[in-house]
Amino acid sequence: MLGETEPLDAAPLEPQTGGAAAIPRRGRSRYSILTRRDKTVMALMVGVPTFLCVTLIWLPTIASIGLSFTNWRGITPLTDQNLVGLKNYVTLFTTYPFFWPAVIHNVLWLVVFVFIATPIGIFLAVLLDREMRGTRIYQSVFFVPVVLSLAIVGFIWEQIYTSQGFLNSVLGHTSSSTAIDFLGNANLNIWAVLVAASWRHVGYVMVLYLAGLKSVDPTLREAAAIDGANARQIFFRVVFPVMRPINIVVVVITVIESLRAFDIAYIINRGKNGLELLSILITNNSISEANLLGFGSAIAVVLLLVSLVPIVTFLVRTMGRDTV
Repeated sequence: MLGETEPLDAAPLEPQTGGAAAIPRRGRSRYSILTRRDKTVMALMVGVPTFLCVTLIWLPTIASIGLSFTNWRGITPLTDQNLVGLKNYVTLFTTYPFFWPAVIHNVLWLVVFVFIATPIGIFLAVLLDREMRGTRIYQSVFFVPVVLSLAIVGFIWEQIYTSQGFLNSVLGHTSSSTAIDFLGNANLNIWAVLVAASWRHVGYVMVLYLAGLKSVDPTLREAAAIDGANARQIFFRVVFPVMRPINIVVVVITVIESLRAFDIAYIINRGKNGLELLSILITNNSISEANLLGFGSAIAVVLLLVSLVPIVTFLVRTMGRDTV
């Protein structure tokens, strides 16, 4: 009622104590509340990895690019007389006899991984996703090769492929005269090594896709099943497209694994007699035999440029998806 209202000339309300101080506090940067210790820890967490990355990755990369234009052997001091321009690259692409076979072997490595090893890994992931009996045991069995280093994997398969090994015994070639030389025959050893490398890659792909399948919303499958889709249609038309991020990661990993393949082939015969790979040519020319750091660096630069294609593609797709 009008009688109960306050008079119009009443004194204005006093501002609350501390109200003026609360406004600037909201506008403060959140970093202003960090203590000196917090800033020190943040600087170390950012600075140490950055220092290691620059020192161990970027500086050697830049040095390799520079050495690729020289004929330096790494023994005498590097001088202007060691500069040869593009000679190493011309020799590499024209007269060096092992470069193109190595490129073919790396491409073959990629083809086997993409069209054989990766589909097998996806198939195993789909089977294990059905929660069959002993799923945990199967997962552990298939994942064991991933835990092992490629050097140990190469040693295991080397024992399998020897003249007195498991495979020759199964085939009935028990004598050395009839035994199949899987690792010494230039027409067979690349396929033998690819089987060993695929054995490890299958487990890796299986784990990645199994994690992706666990994250798929089950209501999508139920809706597709209600619409009349069978198991094959549900996977290829519903589940597989949903796992697009996993697919991109697997493709990038497969390409990089194919390009940097080294350990297994080097253990068997140092990458010779039909097992030439780009990574092994770098080692053999740089530090192992010829001691031609300049020429080996030229091969490393070529491998770097080829490797950047899938890496840059992955980063562009990932960043583009995050900014949308």
